[in-house]
Amino acid sequence: MAAEILPQPQARKPCLLSKIEAFQDVVSSAVIIPKEDGVISVSEDRTIRVWLKRDSGQYWPSVYHTMTTSCSCMSFNPETRRLSLGMDTGSIQEFILSEDYNKMTPASTYQAHQGRVSVVLFVLEMEWLLSTGQDKNFNWHCSESGQQLGTYRTAAWVSGLQFDVETRHAFVGDQSGQVTILKLEQDSCSLVTTFKGHTGNVTALCWDPVQRVLFSGSSDHSIIMWDIGGRKGTAIELQGHNDKVQGLCYASHTRQLISCSSDGGIVIWNMDVTRQETPEWLDSDSCQKCEQPFFWNFKQMWDSKKIGLRQHHCRKCGQAVCGKCSSKRSTIPLMGFEFEVRVCDSCHESITDEDRAPTATFHDSKHSVVYMHYEPTTGTLLTSGSDKVVKLWDMSPVVS
Repeated sequence: MAAEILPQPQARKPCLLSKIEAFQDVVSSAVIIPKEDGVISVSEDRTIRVWLKRDSGQYWPSVYHTMTTSCSCMSFNPETRRLSLGMDTGSIQEFILSEDYNKMTPASTYQAHQGRVSVVLFVLEMEWLLSTGQDKNFNWHCSESGQQLGTYRTAAWVSGLQFDVETRHAFVGDQSGQVTILKLEQDSCSLVTTFKGHTGNVTALCWDPVQRVLFSGSSDHSIIMWDIGGRKGTAIELQGHNDKVQGLCYASHTRQLISCSSDGGIVIWNMDVTRQETPEWLDSDSCQKCEQPFFWNFKQMWDSKKIGLRQHHCRKCGQAVCGKCSSKRSTIPLMGFEFEVRVCDSCHESITDEDRAPTATFHDSKHSVVYMHYEPTTGTLLTSGSDKVVKLWDMSPVVS
């Protein structure tokens, strides 16, 4: 009797649903239209397009509008169908899309900035339009009157912006690697605090109002989870990308973080685990394991007649160690290290196979991601690449 061949279980990975092409330049921003099987795209080729899925399964532009200058960013509110576009010139132009998404009507223009608008965010609950520009100004306007309500001068060009409606806190990430928290009033704001944890510029921010956690991504390839509620002051590092982090989205119903990087990597992080902060790196003039002097410790080198060694640090305990005492490598997922990192020999012995169990899954989008958007109601992820292609992914196999 022949043996029955059972099908192999398929790997849980994002499923590519569709590709949207025909752009003349990179798509700088795009969003999925909830419940409409549609996409709105803003491209450096000066076009705004509304793509609707036809019976053939292909996406075709129901709106094709060309602006006088390039659009740098956008914010879309599906409840009001308000489309806010940040422009290269520093202005913000707003349109209202028709119910069938076949027409867009000009609504308002704001002379918001002196340089290219970097982020724009419409807040329906407040009727506020928040924006940042390359002029280093963070502004907010009243979307009903069109009047500017307030402004704040930032330390560097802003590249990430989030807003918490309940507390009226704005989270501002900039090119210096700093995250600034501002408390906004109707016509004024106050500085709450600043976070500095990245060695590169902040490239993406994501705010979870339920857990009160802020995620920041950076060109230094890392993500930091700032626990603003609950355990205040806790900062957890996530190391799972080999290139600049380009986008972050949080699926609150499953407590999973989705991140994309410019090398095409898509990482799904399980945030429903108890994570540990990485230790501070300790200072020492000699190895804290074997007591061999480091190369700048001339006195001890002379006294012991030994050649100084290069200093390293164990990623698990933070101790300053020499290369001989830290010859091992290990993943430490609960500390955010999904790749192997340097650990001292004693810490390596203490790490169990259970400790090495991954808390993230890794996927390849097969294009260099410049922008991403996640729509939780459909479980669909949108990635825009430097190849001038927009891809739509079914994330339900991995975000569930």
